[in-house]
Amino acid sequence: MTDVNTVLALAAAQREASRARWFDLLRIPSVSAQPPHAGDCRRAADWVRAQLAQIGFTATVRETAGHPVVVAHHPGPTGTGPHLLFYGHYDVQPPEPLELWTSPPFEPVLVDGRVVARGAVDDKGQTMTWLEALRFWHEAAGGPPCRVSVLVEGEEEIGSRNLPEFLEANAEELRADIAVVSDTNMWDADTPAISTRLRGMLYTQIDITAANKDLHSGLFGGSALNPINLLTRILGDLKDEGGEILIPGFYDEVPDLPAALRAQWDALQFNEAAFLGGVGLSVPAGEVGRSALERLWARPTADVNGIWGGYTGEGSKTVIPSQAHAKVSFRLVPGQSPTKVLAGLRDFIVARLPDDAQVKIQVFSMSEGIEVHSDSPWITAAVPALEAVFGRAPVLMGCGGSIPVVSSMKTILGLDSLLVGFGLDDDQVHSPNEKFDVACFERGIDSHIRMLDALSKVQAR
Repeated sequence: MTDVNTVLALAAAQREASRARWFDLLRIPSVSAQPPHAGDCRRAADWVRAQLAQIGFTATVRETAGHPVVVAHHPGPTGTGPHLLFYGHYDVQPPEPLELWTSPPFEPVLVDGRVVARGAVDDKGQTMTWLEALRFWHEAAGGPPCRVSVLVEGEEEIGSRNLPEFLEANAEELRADIAVVSDTNMWDADTPAISTRLRGMLYTQIDITAANKDLHSGLFGGSALNPINLLTRILGDLKDEGGEILIPGFYDEVPDLPAALRAQWDALQFNEAAFLGGVGLSVPAGEVGRSALERLWARPTADVNGIWGGYTGEGSKTVIPSQAHAKVSFRLVPGQSPTKVLAGLRDFIVARLPDDAQVKIQVFSMSEGIEVHSDSPWITAAVPALEAVFGRAPVLMGCGGSIPVVSSMKTILGLDSLLVGFGLDDDQVHSPNEKFDVACFERGIDSHIRMLDALSKVQAR
């Protein structure tokens, strides 16, 4: 049996090689949302498959209705014991606006101990932490210390829309004891974290149409319905002044925060002023009377992510547009049904439409919130492994973001997820100049090396 310290020493001796492989993946512009990059997404999938094949996995690229999925398996030393499923995604957000980047988004650069590139942390860098850990177990011991499967998709940034069908079709092959996911944050740069809850997501586009063509505002203004005016009024009705969402029945399935959990979060002494100050803000928004972490981790939200219609070019054009559009998303807490929230949103809008207006609601993403019990044997095993790397115990925290596959793996495969990420709040995820601290990347590798050792000793069901 290989000692875990032997694997850690091997990783420490090959930091530059790990960084070079990370940079190779970052140079592939695998933007899943943009059709011209479909070939790049396939190239990224092929790259991941090749890396897994190099370290002893049986690895294949599988087709979906969209971008391909990489699936790989390793039997471990005996083919028995716990079976881990590692999940990651190779696709990234669009890099625009390009003019705000300080360097080309797909040419990674090292600046003051930070790697700047699109996908540096989300999720190529984080995926590489466990991929490199598996590499060093292979080099030191001939393979991981237990059975391991790998699932790396290419559509997480567009809602994992084809993954549920893939999971259904391949459920028997992908069944395991626990899914291991690194797509979340640490508590701070020196304190690891295990996320025990994720918010779900409903992402929609609202399209309102009035007249059958754009109209001259002088000839029709005062008589014709303006759909931008109508849409902004409806969106303004979504919340009251205290931040409460006014869709009837929206909070029916939202539980109050248990007193013990509230006390645990209060003890973390989260500095909301510093959190907001880092992005140039000073006044908290959201529901009045709720603590910062409660609003971020345990309360649902409704946000307008984009709005457009009519003339938006240089100068003026006196027009009453025929259409108005908005992207509206809802972060949902465990227990809330995205389907029910969508129906409530539709009723809310229809009730406010005059006779000459029509609405279409497109749905781009739906996923339920997830909560993992903190007394899980997988969390119990991961805690001392992380503490050995960081010198302090991990924080058990919530996560305000959504990872659709975590919900899908629970409902389709019956799998809970161990959510251990190494990002930071200032990584500028989805923004220009996304970065990942090299120290976080390297500690992530070491953490996964130790967690593989610890998780391999958990009694599988």
